[in-house]
Amino acid sequence: MANNKVRSMTAFGRAEVNYATGTAVWEMRSVNHRYLEPHFRLPEAARALEPKLREQLRKTLNRGKLEMTLNLRATSGEAAAIEVNQALVEQLLSAAKQVSPGLGGVGSLPLNPMEILKWPGVIAEPETDAQEQANAILNGFKQALKQLVDNREREGAELAGFIEARLVGINEQVTTVRALLPQILQNQREKLKTRLEELLEEIDKDRIEQEIALLAQKADVDEELDRLDAHITETRRVLKNGGPIGRRLDFLMQEFNREANTLSSKAVVTDTTQAAVELKVLIEQMREQVQNIE
Repeated sequence: MANNKVRSMTAFGRAEVNYATGTAVWEMRSVNHRYLEPHFRLPEAARALEPKLREQLRKTLNRGKLEMTLNLRATSGEAAAIEVNQALVEQLLSAAKQVSPGLGGVGSLPLNPMEILKWPGVIAEPETDAQEQANAILNGFKQALKQLVDNREREGAELAGFIEARLVGINEQVTTVRALLPQILQNQREKLKTRLEELLEEIDKDRIEQEIALLAQKADVDEELDRLDAHITETRRVLKNGGPIGRRLDFLMQEFNREANTLSSKAVVTDTTQAAVELKVLIEQMREQVQNIE
């Protein structure tokens, strides 16, 4: 099943399909999992259909742990016509007449109709058409699976919106740090130069400039900001393409976190430190939601 939507791995699906002698009732539940892990609970009459059910599932889903239960309910007595095995009833009546002479007059008592109906085989059980039942089981499975997929896509859209909101927050932090960066570097350079000149007046001025340049280079986070911008763009592209994107998003969350850690380690002013902390919060919030995306 081709799909370009973001899907959650948590959902529920249910369907009932009637056939002549009963109803096939499917219930499905899925939760997040690293791989596709289906568990079927099937009555004996449906065991032979399990390969077809698994094939349909593999064509539809990519990840998630699924519990799928099928119940086959016989049609209730109110809805089903009661068929009496008249030939068997006549045989029972004939047998009763044969034994009545030896019962000392008891045989003259009328037979209880309810006792006759309780005799095995008197009420004929309607025969189930195996092919009709199989079709109902397969159709019910498709309906329940579609409902589960629809619910996964609905929740997936909510997760994508949540992630997009955090991407906006990350972009705001990157923009803030990038705007402050020239002034941060200039202030850091001047501060270091002043301290070095005060403490080491006899040291060569060129050496001082070299040391300042090295320290400024270590404090420069422009490359990290560029990579954060690239990760934002890539995450949005992945969300737009949809499909089974959970693993790709999980990798991107690791990349986001790596840049945030580097930014934090290079922080030389409070503004940069605060931005790095806020980035880590936003990234962790995204990472938690990504764990539930197919």
